[in-house]
Amino acid sequence: MHCDALTASGAPRVTGERLAAGGCLVQCFAAFVEEGGFSRFASLADKFDQLCQREGYHRVLCAGDIREDAVNAMLTSEGGAFSSLEELKGLYNRGVRIAGFVWNMPTGAGFPNFPDYAGLCSGRVAPALRETARGLTEFGFAAAEYMAEVGIIADVSHGSDRLFADIASLKRPFVASHSNAASVQNWARNLTDGQIRTLADCGGVVGLNFCADFLSDDGSAEGQRAALLAHAHAVLRAGGEDVLAIGSDFDGIPDNAFLPDPSRMPVFLQLLADEFGARIAEKAARDNFLRVIRDVL
Repeated sequence: MHCDALTASGAPRVTGERLAAGGCLVQCFAAFVEEGGFSRFASLADKFDQLCQREGYHRVLCAGDIREDAVNAMLTSEGGAFSSLEELKGLYNRGVRIAGFVWNMPTGAGFPNFPDYAGLCSGRVAPALRETARGLTEFGFAAAEYMAEVGIIADVSHGSDRLFADIASLKRPFVASHSNAASVQNWARNLTDGQIRTLADCGGVVGLNFCADFLSDDGSAEGQRAALLAHAHAVLRAGGEDVLAIGSDFDGIPDNAFLPDPSRMPVFLQLLADEFGARIAEKAARDNFLRVIRDVL
């Protein structure tokens, strides 16, 4: 549900060859905009078009576009990609079907998980400190309504607790495309059990994030394997079997010692099948996310 191959520094971990080796059906490519606004988004959308042509990805805009015989690609946005409804319409016209409101800094649409990202980076602020008071702005609410009207899935990964609650109050399916369980690793980027339950009640999904720090203090391959299972258990326990999905965040995170790139996904999915059974693994692998695509798009 999320990767940063469009803005990867150096050789990307997400490639057509690795996605095919991993049995990928749909890969979402995020146009991550930290600075530059809509013009930066437009350049990344051009890059996405070129990437699809070069790698042979099949571009999709809705559930009916998905082909079983292809690696399907969906464009998403993250961070400050839009600052007006006209620009949000521009995202939709370029093919964006999942959009976040923030990254780690406030935007005109809302506020992020971390109330003091600079303090976090300097070590002055604990990673568990959450932004609870500030959520969607007035413009953010208007953007969320517009997204529901045209068919863009709202993404609350990186959003504050209040932003999460604001989106949930609209009572429509939404996603946390790359987030984990705070009950396992207490980072502000991870979701509480209550948030996971709310996401499930709204018909949405949470995509597991493979960022080692968000998973566990143990960065070894075995530590990460155990942590991924622990987070999967926590998500299933809090929200049920219809809420678990795969986020990854490849190319936006350091290499995970257990899952360094998409070619290793069959190993992870077999791990889920061994732990939870084939039906739940299949739901996490594809069916839950495809349900959201069908419901919203």
